[in-house]
Amino acid sequence: MAADGARPPFPPFTEESARAKVKAAENAWNSRNPDVVALAYTEDSEWRNRTEFFKGREAIKEFLTRKWAQEHDYRLMKELWAFTGNHIAVRFEYEWHNEAGQWYLITRPSQNCYPKH
Repeated sequence: MAADGARPPFPPFTEESARAKVKAAENAWNSRNPDVVALAYTEDSEWRNRTEFFKGREAIKEFLTRKWAQEHDYRLMKELWAFTGNHIAVRFEYEWHNEAGQWYLITRPSQNCYPKH
């Protein structure tokens, strides 16, 4: 891991390194550890989740803590969709259930852009 928290593989991506980056992100999210997940994002990351907007690693940790307190047995699957240079696009699915036992499955495409290092 670099001093700024960035983790390899770094761009520009090959197919192999893009797949490795996607798998590392999947593993981090499936840890359900807000501290681990937040390290994958810059100190000044800006996020939007539906109608909620927030900025920074501490806000990311707070959001994920709230999210996973309600989304039990959360599991994420990420799939490399496309890559070029310093961009990776993924398709992801995640599932979870609430306290009443109702299961949810969410599927979305998403583009993740990684700055050049």
